[in-house]
Amino acid sequence: MNTIQTSSKTVDRKSVLANVRSVVIKIGTNALSDPQGRVDAALLAHFAEQVAALVARKIQVTMVSSGAIGAGMAELGVARRPKDLPMLQATAAVGQSILMNLFGAAFKPHGLHVGQMLITRGDFEDKERYLNLRNCIDSLHRSRCVPIINENDSVTVAEIRFGDNDLIAAQVTSLLDADLLVLLSVVDGLLDGRGETVPIVRDMEDAAGNVDEGRKSDRGTGGMGSKLMAAGTVKKAGKPVVIANGKRPGVIVDLLEGVATGTLIMPTGRKLSSHSRWIGLTARTKGTLVVDAGAEKALKANKSLLASGIVAAAGEFESGDAVLITTQEGLPIARGLTHYDREEVDVIRGHKTSEFAALLKMETYYDEVIHRDDLVLE
Repeated sequence: MNTIQTSSKTVDRKSVLANVRSVVIKIGTNALSDPQGRVDAALLAHFAEQVAALVARKIQVTMVSSGAIGAGMAELGVARRPKDLPMLQATAAVGQSILMNLFGAAFKPHGLHVGQMLITRGDFEDKERYLNLRNCIDSLHRSRCVPIINENDSVTVAEIRFGDNDLIAAQVTSLLDADLLVLLSVVDGLLDGRGETVPIVRDMEDAAGNVDEGRKSDRGTGGMGSKLMAAGTVKKAGKPVVIANGKRPGVIVDLLEGVATGTLIMPTGRKLSSHSRWIGLTARTKGTLVVDAGAEKALKANKSLLASGIVAAAGEFESGDAVLITTQEGLPIARGLTHYDREEVDVIRGHKTSEFAALLKMETYYDEVIHRDDLVLE
């Protein structure tokens, strides 16, 4: 494993994190557990104390917490994470109530309530449910509640699973347009080839090539790879990410004060709108549109996608669905919401807008297959 190369330019963490007013904090199963695999109540109490300190500073905190399956395993005396789906779901069902009772007890002395939200992938991919989820979280914050989000492991199956709370935390950060994502584990951050913590990351591809996945446990699903995937999503939306050790005393408060702990992943310069974040980071693509060089150039110049530049289509999609746009070599260019379904695209691709009425046998039609306001570059 090669040493990760970072820019020599000094990064002032205080300045990067000075204006954080909303933060999503994800804590993993291992970070929550004691050596026996049970939820560590003392650590949870310290964690709640830190969150309460942020709330007192008018910083909105949303939590994404693993640990339900781990808590259920400990309660049921299951030594290894079940591979049988119904047993995995049952273990989660047992563990959820244990986990939330412990969270409630930890936050109560600080005058804070907790609100559990169990989600599936569909809650993010369906635009109406996506907005309802955001509204519920906003209401919890106004009610002095700390939202605690987890995947609904008791009912989810492969087709509707995220499969990892790191990825859910990234989606929640995008949903709320939060200023910062903190991913807490049991390591001090991203490690380089010498086993030393990398303080700053700017290039996600460079970082991803230096991941050691040997630290996964029998109780958790994540690893540094999933954290970097999550961080890449948030970075793309223009927000910073910190990966740090959740067992380090005072880690959350220290991070927000700019203390050099963990790995800070720097954001891109651009910021995406709520609509663009949903298209580019959340909506699942239903098909693919392949475009020529002229259309590729137009898209990169913030122009709409016209039918004349489309050379092929794949997949089954309807009007309003998200589709991936690629070059003829298969390289992703953008994602967007199509005005036309697959059958209509096959009819009009390669043709000028002036020909649509005759081709589609319609008096009214869209000039663009995808309008520039519904496009997000990769």
